[in-house]
Amino acid sequence: MAARGRLFGIRRDVWLLAVLGVAAIVLAGFLVVGRGSDTAPAASGPESGQSTEPTFGPVGDLARRIDGDPLARGTIDAPVTMVVFSDYRCPFCAKFSRDTEPQLVEKYVNSGQLRIEWRDLPLFGEQSRAAAVAGRAAGAQGKFWEFNSALYAAAPDRGHPEFDTATLRGFAERAGVPDLDRFDRDAASADFDRAVGSDLLEAKMLGVSSTPAFVVNGYPILGAQPFDAFTTTIEKAAGRQP
Repeated sequence: MAARGRLFGIRRDVWLLAVLGVAAIVLAGFLVVGRGSDTAPAASGPESGQSTEPTFGPVGDLARRIDGDPLARGTIDAPVTMVVFSDYRCPFCAKFSRDTEPQLVEKYVNSGQLRIEWRDLPLFGEQSRAAAVAGRAAGAQGKFWEFNSALYAAAPDRGHPEFDTATLRGFAERAGVPDLDRFDRDAASADFDRAVGSDLLEAKMLGVSSTPAFVVNGYPILGAQPFDAFTTTIEKAAGRQP
């Protein structure tokens, strides 16, 4: 038990160092995108009189638009980007994943209008952090969204699910991760701690303290809102709202 306690302490210290290590980098990026940027100028349509260019809300453009990012879905040049801050143990995040996200993918992502970028916000302890790392381990083999969906599909409507090593491996298997032994090694390593810590720090700097939280071209949405709340904001961000 003492050895296990020391191991947990070492992993906790590594986690804290990872968060501190990315602070300066994230702060610089945050200042560049301009958290308080004004709405971008929008052109007017020649016939409708409505704007035809994307607009940006008060939070600014948080999109990373990294080509080949396994934690993003949708084309890299989509006019609207929705940044999603989530915790794998959050029941409301699971509700969004099951009920709303598939509709957004069908209506906007598949047509090239929307890009969704994931951010890890592990709020519910070590198991949340472990699940975030496991998601990235699945993403390293091209199965992030499959893992994401498999985990949320099994989530309870209330409370926080328990995740141990075997459970996370089971979700990876269900998601079709090809090399499960590699998944186990990656999920147990500290390779993704810095990336998860970067997401966590970005959320803290934005004042995001609960999940799920969304930023659609700089327009914030808090909580698992109805589908119409997302479509209204996406249409506004796309410049199609009167």
